[in-house]
Amino acid sequence: MVNNKMYELGTKKSTIRTIFEFGRQRAAEVGEENVYDFSLGNPNVPTPNFIKEAAIDILNNMQPAAIHGYTVAPGNPQVRKALADSINNRFGMDITEKNLFITAGAAASITICFKALSQPDDEYITFAPFFPEYRAFVESVGGKLVVVPAQPEDWQIDFAAFEKLITTHTKAVIVNSPNNPSGAVYSEATIKKLAEILKAKEEEYHHPIFIVADEPYREIAFEGYDVPYIPKYYANTLVCYSYSKSFSLPGERIGYIVVPNRVADFGKVYGAIAGAARVLTHVNAPSLWQLVVGRCANMPSDISTYVKNGQLLYQGLIEAGFECVKPQGAFYLFPKCLEEDDYAFCERAKKYDLLLVPGTDFGCPGYFRAAYCIKTETIEKSLPLFKKLAAEYK
Repeated sequence: MVNNKMYELGTKKSTIRTIFEFGRQRAAEVGEENVYDFSLGNPNVPTPNFIKEAAIDILNNMQPAAIHGYTVAPGNPQVRKALADSINNRFGMDITEKNLFITAGAAASITICFKALSQPDDEYITFAPFFPEYRAFVESVGGKLVVVPAQPEDWQIDFAAFEKLITTHTKAVIVNSPNNPSGAVYSEATIKKLAEILKAKEEEYHHPIFIVADEPYREIAFEGYDVPYIPKYYANTLVCYSYSKSFSLPGERIGYIVVPNRVADFGKVYGAIAGAARVLTHVNAPSLWQLVVGRCANMPSDISTYVKNGQLLYQGLIEAGFECVKPQGAFYLFPKCLEEDDYAFCERAKKYDLLLVPGTDFGCPGYFRAAYCIKTETIEKSLPLFKKLAAEYK
């Protein structure tokens, strides 16, 4: 009667959402100020004033049809040119509006890329810990997700394990840096090594292997950590970007795909992306928000709150006795649990109204994710509770 896989996806909520909804219920019972919800990566930094000002100016001074009407499927050409110019200035690229496809956020970008690339028996490799929705995105286009085990000491790539998992069926490798959930930034050395291995495998298998770079956290990289722009290191890279985190616009659904000129058979790849967007009913990205990000493409992101929150939570957890890699970017920490069963650990944390996400969902049993894109005051009040939780294991 219905597609059982779609029914399963539609009725089985993600662990993150389930914990978040539990937090809303607890807040109604004990007061929001007494619930320490580290579950959801929903930015708490206010949307920048320049975004609001651009939106108001557009609404007040442009014709309604230009604001709210359809755009061409790849996006407003003037906006694409503005975004291309910004990318060229920042990363030394040579792209034009013909290399961009504007989308309804990074999730749409990624799914469109998978749909465009996928053929029967294709495999997509990702590195634990990874964003759980990758599995649903890959399987929705008939692909298989292959997971490289984590390297917990620094959350970089275990290249020995990675090389063993590449096969002739490998269509693409998903790279998410800064990473959700670990907060790690892949170093230039890591990206160079990744590119070197993939170039050799392309020659061995006589077909392209793509990198799909998932970059919604690109701007949230802390001092001392640079995020390499992967197309400069590897030709067959598709960049999926979103303004959800950098400009605190998660609900507006606006982002883009970059298809560099050096991608193998550029015309076919870009055409397939357009076709994939079409069959996924992606008529065009929200037209108002295309205009807004086009105007604000060169504006900075304010990450000072995330820097402060990350350091505060990291120091508090270390002092409480947790093991954790120091935050490098994004707005997540991924500490080791104080027992092997991460679900049991996170369940015990609820006793203190600490809402944490088990690492199993990210491909790393025995760890938990804490999203610190919340009020600094909430983190400060949570630290004594983390100490009480840790004391139960001593």
